Amino acid sequence: MFKKISDPADCEVRSVIRFLNAKKVKAAEIPRQLVEIYGENVMTDGMIRKRVRQFNDGRTNVHDEARRGRPSVVNDGLVTKVNEKIRENRRFTIRMLFDEFQQISKTVLHEIVTNRLNYRKLCSRWVPKMLIDVHETK
Repeated sequence: MFKKISDPADCEVRSVIRFLNAKKVKAAEIPRQLVEIYGENVMTDGMIRKRVRQFNDGRTNVHDEARRGRPSVVNDGLVTKVNEKIRENRRFTIRMLFDEFQQISKTVLHEIVTNRLNYRKLCSRWVPKMLIDVHETK
């Protein structure tokens, strides 16, 4: 019995499919071998056949191609403007920021404040997560 591998990366599974296809393993045999190592939920038979067809057609890349998506509204200029607003009034709420920046959703504003600027709520004031000596003296 082989050791099971749980939660493989997609590119890892595609690499194995490419390898088995290069060894001329039949497309019907590849899913059985993948299930043997990776478990039942590794990839559907239809997706495996699709990948085999792509590799037979000349595809060599096992990684996903870049896809178009919704463009991000977050840029460095916007982050700077949000930071300036926060420094004007530390007792702000996300709702107050939303009133200033109505083109951005509250969720994105919260993400900018917490993830990009690394602020967190402390006694109803937003402060940087990592306080340096200058912050502590203030």
